Amino acid sequence: MRIERLLHGRLYYGWIVAGVTFLTLLAAAGVRSTPGVLIVPLEREFGWNREVVPAAVSISLLLYGFSGPFAAALMDRFGVRRIVLFSLASVATGVGLTTVMRNSWQLDLLWGLVVGIGTGSMAMTLGAYIATRWFAEGRGLVMGVFSAASATGQLIFLPLLASMVVLHGWRSASIIVSAVALAIIPIAALLMRNDPAEIGLRPYGAPPGDGPGSGAPRSMAVERRPAAVQAAAEAPHAVRPINPAVAAVRALTDSMGVRDFWLLAGSFFVCGASTNGLIGTHLIPASMEHGIPEVAAAGVLATIGVFDLIGTVCSGWLTDRWDSRYLLCWYYGLRGLSLLFLPYALGTSFAPMAAFAVFYGLDWVATVPPTVRLTSDVFGKQRVGLVFGWIFASHQLGAATAAFGAGALRTWFGTYQGAFMGAGLLCLIAAGLVMRITSPSRGVTPPLRPAEAGAA
Repeated sequence: MRIERLLHGRLYYGWIVAGVTFLTLLAAAGVRSTPGVLIVPLEREFGWNREVVPAAVSISLLLYGFSGPFAAALMDRFGVRRIVLFSLASVATGVGLTTVMRNSWQLDLLWGLVVGIGTGSMAMTLGAYIATRWFAEGRGLVMGVFSAASATGQLIFLPLLASMVVLHGWRSASIIVSAVALAIIPIAALLMRNDPAEIGLRPYGAPPGDGPGSGAPRSMAVERRPAAVQAAAEAPHAVRPINPAVAAVRALTDSMGVRDFWLLAGSFFVCGASTNGLIGTHLIPASMEHGIPEVAAAGVLATIGVFDLIGTVCSGWLTDRWDSRYLLCWYYGLRGLSLLFLPYALGTSFAPMAAFAVFYGLDWVATVPPTVRLTSDVFGKQRVGLVFGWIFASHQLGAATAAFGAGALRTWFGTYQGAFMGAGLLCLIAAGLVMRITSPSRGVTPPLRPAEAGAA
């Protein structure tokens, strides 16, 4: 008997799908947290300078972001389960093979290309896709929980991986991460479903009149679409699906004509540059340069993960109730001040570093739920996977820029201070940018092409 029938009347199946999604994002977080503990060991074993490993990380971060829109289109065409299984297998293979590499180009190929595409196909685009299709009520909270997977991954993996590197060498860390990705494959194969309509359900909290598989209550932006275009979006199977790559590119070209897209993408560029690109990649080596042991430095990142878990879930709850623009303004402002404080914290006692971990951690990825909400408000639920995929690509472009740029600045000037201060100032600029995004009550959605509706 199918598992959804066993749970019929007991538990909404969307929560099972959300749980599998959380585990998948958790595995991706474990992969993304690994380079921070590998930079120094790889430099010692292979004699590489500080730019080599961050260069591979930059490639991975770029592909992590830019594969997102195409992954969303492929999910529309082939289903979420197939894409998730492919992604997990790619990550397990790429990370596992790093244990036998000998040259820097192999690191670029495995960690940069293979792992980048694999993690990009199960990034926040996956979370946005699942949240918008399975949940009409509490969507912000669900997205907050998905975003917290990154924090939970840090909390679980970083201290463990750092300890394994110290005790058994860096290859042991790669083996652990690869094994985790492999372990999730059978879980996803058994439990993941594409959308509520596949098993005769409506999104959680959707009105009964909407019918199985219907979307959440329409935003004002969606209501303002032309009737013919709206009908095409609501009856996707009536239109022949287009090529996933074409759907992804069309989503970008249509969105580029909307000012709010650039404001969202620009602020998310800063988000990526100030989080996984800078702190996620360089905080551990920067801490070690100031006399903080590797395991203790990983503990600081894990502490950031603890408070990010709190902050991100609360952010999801607040996103369902408050104007997302004001939330983002506060988040970027707080992050900017924290980064400006970091060079001082690194050069002093433990207490300032702990204070940084708390205040910075509260909004490590708290920006994700309100950004997804604004994307949905501006572009409509049917398009949120594709459009947010491109916005997230901007996030990863920022992350890749910071990962390589901070390493280069460290090589040239012998310190990370300029990188941390520059990122702090960018965050303060982003706090002002998000306030220029159109108010949700006045948003107007660009028309959805009928041909594209089949892929949405």
